[in-house]
Amino acid sequence: MQIRIVVDHAVVTMTIACLDAAYSDTSASGACALCLTWDAAKPVRILTHREGAAAAYQPGSFYKRELPILLAVLKLLERPPATIIIDGYVWLDGNHRPGLGAFLYEALAQRSRVVGVAKTSFGAALSWCIPVMRGNSQRALFVSAAGMNVEEAARGVKTMHGQHRIPTLLRLVDCEARAALL
Repeated sequence: MQIRIVVDHAVVTMTIACLDAAYSDTSASGACALCLTWDAAKPVRILTHREGAAAAYQPGSFYKRELPILLAVLKLLERPPATIIIDGYVWLDGNHRPGLGAFLYEALAQRSRVVGVAKTSFGAALSWCIPVMRGNSQRALFVSAAGMNVEEAARGVKTMHGQHRIPTLLRLVDCEARAALL
């Protein structure tokens, strides 16, 4: 499914949403940047959602804290975008132990492809994710995916706008989610 909105009387089909969440002691927020292509420098639209405190962190169940916030910001859309990019893992190992992205993929009834872009390595075997080098950084991003081929997802992340390790739109949603806490 794709999102259709009107921008200056032209119909725009949204295909990609970058999502992130932020927390404080008293509130939680999520941000969504909608764009048309992997290499977009600027979003077509930014949405934020703020609510009361997030669920307490439970070791091994990180998704319970962040998933409700991501779903809440996605509810602001008419329907789910074709592709969602999150800060984190889709799979946590080669046996497809679910991470945040896999739980999001299932919560959306597999209607959107989900790409996880993690900043730190998780586990020794990388057969279930692909390290992606960006900019001049010597540190990889780790890409995993549900609903699409992980190689295709890694190519997309590699082409995302920005000269630095973290793509521009992922940095933007991080900042927007933090700003929405205030």
